[in-house]
Amino acid sequence: MTTHTGWQGRYYEDFVVGDVFEHPLGRTVTTTDNIWFTLLTQNTAPLHFDHEYARRTEFGKPLVNSAFTLALVAGQSVTDVSQNVFANLGWDEITLPHPVFEGDTIHSRSSVLRARESASRPGLGVVTVRTTGFKQTGEAVIEFTRTLLVYKRGHGPRHDGPEQPMGHEGEGR
Repeated sequence: MTTHTGWQGRYYEDFVVGDVFEHPLGRTVTTTDNIWFTLLTQNTAPLHFDHEYARRTEFGKPLVNSAFTLALVAGQSVTDVSQNVFANLGWDEITLPHPVFEGDTIHSRSSVLRARESASRPGLGVVTVRTTGFKQTGEAVIEFTRTLLVYKRGHGPRHDGPEQPMGHEGEGR
């Protein structure tokens, strides 16, 4: 019997400007997703959770909360882009070219725009990607640029070197 290690994600060295990652998982958005996310985030716009109100708008049905769409598409990108992230540095140029409705299935892809070594943290690199989410019709529903710090191979919590102590200096375990 052979034991295989699961996908561990990309490290800084694996990012090449111009590469495109088609993220493997899609997700159909449900009414429950939309209502729970909207109410959990204290968004009071009835267009997201009141079906009778939404029926009387030009859309004729509830719109999916755009912050949910952002969170979903960002989450879909993790397996390819930020599995080995140290921190997100920023989200820019977020656009919503077409609406998302309950029942739409969302897929996404990311393109590497920039990659450079961190000037202040030698075990990290700075990567910028442009991520686009699409619904089943092929229409883009969200686009954004994200910049993040990614561990270099051999650094961070998951590496082949000696185990690193947990916690901060001066703290008890």
